Amino acid sequence: MTSPNRPAPSTAPGRRPRRAFWSDARFFIGITLIAVSVAGVWWVVATARQTNPVLSAAATLVPGQAVTASDLVVVDAALGGAEEAYLAPHELDEGLVATRTIAAGELVPEAAVGTAAEVAVTTVVVESAVETPASVAAGTPVELWVAPLLEPGVHDAPRVLVADATVAAVLRDDAVMGAAGTSIELVIDRSDVADVLAAVSSGSALSAVPRSGAGS
Repeated sequence: MTSPNRPAPSTAPGRRPRRAFWSDARFFIGITLIAVSVAGVWWVVATARQTNPVLSAAATLVPGQAVTASDLVVVDAALGGAEEAYLAPHELDEGLVATRTIAAGELVPEAAVGTAAEVAVTTVVVESAVETPASVAAGTPVELWVAPLLEPGVHDAPRVLVADATVAAVLRDDAVMGAAGTSIELVIDRSDVADVLAAVSSGSALSAVPRSGAGS
């Protein structure tokens, strides 16, 4: 019989629990994620610093205009992997023309050049019936308005003859003020050529008006 004053036997100390495998795995996963993050940042910085030689327009190019080496300059640009979208010096071939307006200083997209057969535009020269704003220059998008001649000195109400034209050049004669001193070379669709030439030959008054937001 056990004496009530005898101390109870002490229990043996328990073993320290073993670290679970998943906690070790979590540590290595964390190290891997950090390494991947650092590598990603390094790649982004390295890509941003990488430059490629591409072509830039030395002056404004209008649709249908031949694109030659004299119209372009070579620049080194950081394109972030988009270099294939722009025209490189070794890709400049003979016979290329602009398929849309390319502003001076703009990098030349490959999609903005093509062959003459791919561009259904041509140029015509018209005399302006009103003084052309000084802000109108090569590359300005304009509407060509016509006021048909009814009888000598009398014109009908003006209307839009060509809704989508582009100025190729403005030929101003500083010695003459007003309408007679300005001729405008316009890029127009070939389908509009007959109407424009008919208006010129009939003595109609023609005016190139900058489209909304252009030439202002």
